[in-house]
Amino acid sequence: MRNLSDIFKALSDETRLQMLALLLRHGELCVCDFVEALGITQSKASRHLRYLAHAGLASDRREAVWVFYRIPAQPAPEPAAVLAALRPVLASCDISTVEEQLTAWMDSKANSGACRSAAPRPVAS
Repeated sequence: MRNLSDIFKALSDETRLQMLALLLRHGELCVCDFVEALGITQSKASRHLRYLAHAGLASDRREAVWVFYRIPAQPAPEPAAVLAALRPVLASCDISTVEEQLTAWMDSKANSGACRSAAPRPVAS
């Protein structure tokens, strides 16, 4: 029950729900992508993402100084069930402003060399 409680605590924050929606739509994102898309500090983004990871709703990988997050490929049963239920709900949420900010950031970072992943990661299904 503790794991399930941690999952629902992780989902009780609008910023973390927006982060999950972005991960479900884009596959893998760097902490800097969340900073720019959501207009929050790096430390706040990292804290929220660690909360999601602790609950089993996200996983991370390091590449040099950057940390990338994604939906786990093989989540534990409880997070898997919650993610399956959330997927259509978050897909229908209007996060167009956040998406526009993310798109603008992705366009600008493509030319700057900032935190580029070595290999794009597919969206987890």
